[in-house]
Amino acid sequence: MNHRPGQETRFCLLGPVEALRDGVSLDLGPRQRRLLLVRLLIEDGRPVSQDTILRDLWPTDRPTGAASSVRAHISRLRAVLDPARQGPSTMPASSPAGYALKVPREARDTTLFEEGVSRAREALRNHRLTVARQEIDTALGLWRGEALAEAGEHAFAIRERTRLDGALHDARELRAAVLVRQGETEQAIGVAQSLVLKAPLRETSWALLMRALYTAGRPVEALKQYERFRDMLATELGLDPSPRLRDLHTAILRHDIGVLGATDTPPPVLAPAAASAFTLAATRLQPAAPAAPFVGRVEQLAQLADLLSDATANRPRWAVVGGEQGSGKTRLLDELAARASAAGFTVARTRAGQALSGNRGIVQTCPTVQLLDALRQDGKDSAEDETAQKDPLAAVVRELTQGPTLVLADDLDRAPQGFHRLLRRLAQVLREAPVVFVCTLRNPDAPVSSALLAELALLGAVWLTLEPLTAADVADLLTAHGEDAPAETAAALHRRAEGHPFALAELLGLPPARRTGPEAQVPAAVRNIVHARLVGLPEEARAMLAYAAADGDPLDPGLLADVLGVAPDRLLHLIDAAVTARILVWDAEPGAPGNGRYRLPELPRDVVLSTQTPSARQLRHAALARALAGRADTDPARLDRHRHAAGPTASANP
Repeated sequence: MNHRPGQETRFCLLGPVEALRDGVSLDLGPRQRRLLLVRLLIEDGRPVSQDTILRDLWPTDRPTGAASSVRAHISRLRAVLDPARQGPSTMPASSPAGYALKVPREARDTTLFEEGVSRAREALRNHRLTVARQEIDTALGLWRGEALAEAGEHAFAIRERTRLDGALHDARELRAAVLVRQGETEQAIGVAQSLVLKAPLRETSWALLMRALYTAGRPVEALKQYERFRDMLATELGLDPSPRLRDLHTAILRHDIGVLGATDTPPPVLAPAAASAFTLAATRLQPAAPAAPFVGRVEQLAQLADLLSDATANRPRWAVVGGEQGSGKTRLLDELAARASAAGFTVARTRAGQALSGNRGIVQTCPTVQLLDALRQDGKDSAEDETAQKDPLAAVVRELTQGPTLVLADDLDRAPQGFHRLLRRLAQVLREAPVVFVCTLRNPDAPVSSALLAELALLGAVWLTLEPLTAADVADLLTAHGEDAPAETAAALHRRAEGHPFALAELLGLPPARRTGPEAQVPAAVRNIVHARLVGLPEEARAMLAYAAADGDPLDPGLLADVLGVAPDRLLHLIDAAVTARILVWDAEPGAPGNGRYRLPELPRDVVLSTQTPSARQLRHAALARALAGRADTDPARLDRHRHAAGPTASANP
């Protein structure tokens, strides 16, 4: 009697590919045979031609006997999957269209996972929390690692792996929601935090984290997470959170259980300190945070403060502050705003052309009304002020000329064109007024800002560029944090953060042993930002960075072109994309800016490495070792390092 594998054999793709018969793992043979099995399984019974199989299994450097190897692998798979066959085997079946592997859906762990998640979601809808918890835990327990692990680097598996990864993220979000409903908030917080790390721009994960923190009696932290996500979304995509997340934010401010929902166990009682902190946050509509130490920008602050004196003499002044994301532009504006307020100035702030200090928060509306809303001190909604609506520009000029005023226009290059036109018009009409405009932008070459910046140059605007902090600045920062650290510690921290103020602040939030050295970690916020930048790169550029991270500094373009199998000019396009995304940096030689080298800094390198499985890293080291072995001038120590890191894959085929 023939063996009937559809009833007794289960195929597992949620991790390294595996076939189980009666609970016993079958020997599927070498890597290429396992890849072939994955290739057939993801087609769900549809035939795959031999030409497609050859192209997918050997995208580069196809061996001469590849077709014979495929036929041999098919034969061996039949022997393993259908050992008692009589006559032609259907495991896999062959036809003029190619090879096909037809197995029942219930024989796949992917089906069992998806059906389990569906049952858990239905149970949650029906408030059967215990059943929902059992179903989701069982479904998630089917995962043994990364989906389609052997095929992770192959183009044919990308779509299915992306689908499965998305389903896994959905399932983890569902588990976090169940945990919140059951009142197991600390577990829910841990799950939600891991989710926002993996998908930093996914709003539903941030919403779960906010709900979990609120339910745990930590509403101020929930509000801070909203601000963090909003800033990241604005920084990376120029967008605001959705209305649903804004409603959740408002519900937390108002303690609105009707929106937040209730758990099946009472939420923890707030301690007096936490309760008072929540009341303060609700009153101010935004949690107050202690100011970070202000170091390395004293000279720039003094230059901007001098403009305040000019304004008191009824001379309008303009300044432009440039610097990459996280370079300290907003922190500099905070210090300037504090000085201006102490000197009796009215301070109005906008970000990306939207009012921050008005009574309506961030909304999409007319740029002139946005600025007017930021300027007004009476709490009125400018959009409902009939007088202001008749002539909004005149209303803005009137507000600006009533007394000393500082207007801080943060993230100008992300503001709409209408806001730039408004500032140009104000630059033309304000010839005598006690006002200072300070604009910040990341990219002074952005086309949207060019006309305004040309106008400001003619008006004698002050131009400042925020460079990275120095090692001495980092030492001062450590001192301001009350840490008596030696010079080499400050130097190591400076090197790891590249002098970047935001990265430094996040690193200082870690325990000292986790900031630098062999046990160093990447702060969650930094990881989120780097992940978001990586996601925006082409797949080929991400592969290039993965090899670069394995090889180390400096970047070796010739080696990378060899292992990727691309022409040198194509590689330069990939490098340019990574530089534009602020993943790679260019270090110019002193006195010869046309010469230098590309480099992958420590923090991005650690993030790139963390996205790879151990086996994927070994395969990359093996590929690098093979490419280096063919070079006459290869450093033996470098070659040995890659061979050692490649482990058992050191002699594997590409």
